[in-house]
Amino acid sequence: MASTGNRRGPHASSPAVGASPASAAPPRVGEQIQRLRMDRKMTLDDLSRAAGVSKSMLSEIERDKANPTIAVAWRLTNALGVSLDQLFATHKAPETITVAGPHDIPTLDGHEAKYQLRVWGPIELAGKFEWYELTLQAGGALVSNAHEPGTREHLTVLQGSVEVEVDGVVKRLKTADTARYVADVDHAVRNAGKSEAKALLVVIHG
Repeated sequence: MASTGNRRGPHASSPAVGASPASAAPPRVGEQIQRLRMDRKMTLDDLSRAAGVSKSMLSEIERDKANPTIAVAWRLTNALGVSLDQLFATHKAPETITVAGPHDIPTLDGHEAKYQLRVWGPIELAGKFEWYELTLQAGGALVSNAHEPGTREHLTVLQGSVEVEVDGVVKRLKTADTARYVADVDHAVRNAGKSEAKALLVVIHG
């Protein structure tokens, strides 16, 4: 549905990852980030959008021509689904169960459109199967262009009421209603009430 947004994390003026005395060489985190990105079949554009880091900066980091600040490294590892510690210990076997706390979940904010998307789905499924918690303030709307052919969305209203518009057709939903619709045409979800609305949004790509 969306690919960029603000995320809470360390302040942008944080020191560089692995900052150490001038005599020590900076860690080569770029190749680790590139390997993680490629393992997840993400392009530079994909990771750039997901992390909110410019493509040119990401390219410099991956080629170890720039050492990321902690703030930038946090955004990248968050988008890749790993912690900062794991960035330096990616050789370990994957955990049987991984737990993501509320602060580990990327959040996409559409301030002017008065919506917020919490990205519950793991980054490795992006572009295949995605699920979000959508919050719409009064007057808020999530407006989307057509996705790739065959894409469908499933939206369940958790709180309030919303309107779903698909290719000019509008349906109104109340709490606990679910709409299933094609998403390979222009579509939108709007708050139809005067108070905050919440919904679970599942996107299955074609």
